[in-house]
Amino acid sequence: MDAIEKSLIAISQIPANSGHSLHKGTPREAFIKEYLEAHLPTNVAIGTGEIIDANSKPGQQRNQYDIVIYKRSYPKLDFGGGISGFLVESVIATIEVKSTLNQGEFSTAVKSAYNCKQLKANTVSSFHTGYIPPSILNYIVAYKGPANIKTVHGWVATEYQKLGISQTTIPADDNKRISTPANAIDAVFVLGKGLMYYDNVPMGFSNEQHRKNNPQSKWIFSDTPDGNLLFLFMMLQGATANIEG
Repeated sequence: MDAIEKSLIAISQIPANSGHSLHKGTPREAFIKEYLEAHLPTNVAIGTGEIIDANSKPGQQRNQYDIVIYKRSYPKLDFGGGISGFLVESVIATIEVKSTLNQGEFSTAVKSAYNCKQLKANTVSSFHTGYIPPSILNYIVAYKGPANIKTVHGWVATEYQKLGISQTTIPADDNKRISTPANAIDAVFVLGKGLMYYDNVPMGFSNEQHRKNNPQSKWIFSDTPDGNLLFLFMMLQGATANIEG
């Protein structure tokens, strides 16, 4: 995984030579897509497009998501040109890919993630086994970003307040903690730099003692030149390795 992370960073330098911002971004999305398609289990698929729920209307203004990871067992709507409409019940995660993550790009991704979290799923579950995420997971993956991930963490309070997004306190009880959805963004990965994630995951770097000592803590972040792609893979694998009827 570390070798692939280094490879993606190196390959991303090629489209950086183009003269149009669209051409710089699109190839990078493809690299992430190719990586995901090569490593995710076959019970999920990857697409690009919009997410709808039972209240969505034709022609209504919606966000487009770079990468949507969804369950193959559900239908989707084909809008043409490789763009699809995905049922909210089918979507496991979205990934917004950024060539360079700055505060403006972070704010845009936060707004998209918040809109995604407002969609309502209509399901009746008769059984499940394994970890079922409490909501659609919304990730950011960037090729470049601030020198320190602490800077990204500092954007959270500012941008959430601007957008009127409250930050829910995460319950101390472990079962309640992993069933509490993030208010918008679930995790940020800057390849070769570090990561930040909302501490409602079943697997992570925090522990019960840290949470008792820091009851208001919501985010875990780390500056690390490697391991970022591995952690993203582990989070996605954990979210897809389940059975639900």
